Amino acid sequence: VGKVDAVVSTAGQASFAPLQALTDDDYQLALQNKLMGQVNLVRIGRDYVTEGGSITLTSGVLSRQPMPGSAAISMVNGALESYVKAAALELNQLKLNVVAPVFVKETMAMMGMDTEGGVSASDTAKAYVVAVEGDMHGQTLDITHYI
Repeated sequence: VGKVDAVVSTAGQASFAPLQALTDDDYQLALQNKLMGQVNLVRIGRDYVTEGGSITLTSGVLSRQPMPGSAAISMVNGALESYVKAAALELNQLKLNVVAPVFVKETMAMMGMDTEGGVSASDTAKAYVVAVEGDMHGQTLDITHYI
């Protein structure tokens, strides 16, 4: 498609399981899919984003508020947030940020979970809009600050 003004990634898989149940494959899934999938998006995508454009990645609240069963996910979420801080120091031609959403209510409902602690997809999208349109760079945008 040529040059684009913004790229947003909400993709990435990681296993949610008790620490003692996590296998090497579970850790590799988190590292290769959620972490390196987005890191590689930056590595390749930076050449396709217009000057002053943006790349926005997705981590998650579990990087700062872990819960039982989230070791693999929390690990890669924290790594993504650190990566964005460091990579932004060298990416002056574009903005690089990461959004840290909480559980999305619609996803929770689809999975049969109680939606009480979730945030709607519409409210979650607000932080992504700020990441794309705002002037911050190298930041983690916590969803709760934008609703």
